[in-house]
Amino acid sequence: MAAATLVVQGHADVELATGQIKPLSNFFLTVAASGERKTATDQRALTPVRKHEEFLAEKYKAERLAYLNDLAAWEAARKKAISSHKGNRAAIRNALNQLGPGPVAPPLPILTCPDPTFEGLTLAMQQGQPSMGIFSSEGGQFVGGHAMSEENKLASAAAFSSCWDGEPIKRVRAKDGVTILPGRRLAMHLMVQPEVASILLSDHILVDQGMLSRYLITAPEGRAGRRFHKEPSMESAGKLLRYEQQMCTILERPLPLADGTPNEVAPRVLRLSNDARTKLIDFADDVEKQLGPDGELRPISGLANKLPEHATRLAAVLTIFDNPDTNEIAVEAAENGMKLARHYADEALRLFEGARIDAKLRQAGRVLEWLQHSWKEPNVSLPDIYQRGPNFIGSRRIALELVAILEAHRWLQKVPGGGVVAGEHRREVWHIVRDT
Repeated sequence: MAAATLVVQGHADVELATGQIKPLSNFFLTVAASGERKTATDQRALTPVRKHEEFLAEKYKAERLAYLNDLAAWEAARKKAISSHKGNRAAIRNALNQLGPGPVAPPLPILTCPDPTFEGLTLAMQQGQPSMGIFSSEGGQFVGGHAMSEENKLASAAAFSSCWDGEPIKRVRAKDGVTILPGRRLAMHLMVQPEVASILLSDHILVDQGMLSRYLITAPEGRAGRRFHKEPSMESAGKLLRYEQQMCTILERPLPLADGTPNEVAPRVLRLSNDARTKLIDFADDVEKQLGPDGELRPISGLANKLPEHATRLAAVLTIFDNPDTNEIAVEAAENGMKLARHYADEALRLFEGARIDAKLRQAGRVLEWLQHSWKEPNVSLPDIYQRGPNFIGSRRIALELVAILEAHRWLQKVPGGGVVAGEHRREVWHIVRDT
């Protein structure tokens, strides 16, 4: 789905059931342990893309030479036009107008990159292809890289989210000036190990900003211990061949570009059939019901609020991949888009809950470290923890949750009837089990 998104997103946008026009772009996150063939799977899915990048690279070499020669000729002609009129401003202006603008460099032959900063991605989209993807079988490089460092995380998340929304890329820098890039599309697929996913999914900055609600996340069951050699069936080989052929067919189609631009896409609008629109409206109403206070989707409300849009984008990708010339999403594609969206919602419920638990365990570990090395009393009370402990706690409720974890792991023992801590009697007191 991620590879298919990459190849179709420049060809069409989609009209939602609400009437809004949105890109076909999708962001995917796959969680799998080391050794689960993440790299091999990524390479297989992107084989047609890599072949097309090789074709673009050969084309770029030839076009680059022609461009450099044309640029040299244009610069020589411009210099001559200025010098030959000896300071006559009107004559120079007319000569330059007749000469016209300089030649445009051919776009860079890059369709994917593994771990760019947003500034680097902006430069690549300015000088390269208008439809690109961030694809990495080692997504920890991206999560732990410069773009997602503590000082850059919020700005990067907002920038990548705006790309998902299809907004023009805008960048203002004192040295480089103002860059505005409309008509760009970005797909993303990161493969990460469970530990990295836990860090990402429990990051309150990314949750609050909304970036995580744009990710479609899945964690397939591990296959280690069951990957015995088996000759591929004719059916599976045929499906892979048809997949690669269709990928190549779409990659070879020229992107629809805005008039007079070398790399700004102007996608047509893919619309829902009446039946497909009805199905997606019913789906949106069902999602809304599950967003109530006790609703099943309440824990992933950020993702759930975008679930109807996710379903429509997925349906659009399936539609264009199947028939690049169509202008309408049929009801069958809409139903498949909803099935995929439900799958990602189910995965998110499972993974976000696991990440929340892991985050609490990490916080409890930090409290334990503080108790072992900074707190000198043999006992501790709740006010001591949330008033004097690590500053991420801040409330009695959080302190009580973390104490319960430490108590369950036998690092804290409840003192019956309370006791004295730091010269004050407290009703709720725990004895600290020290390292021996």
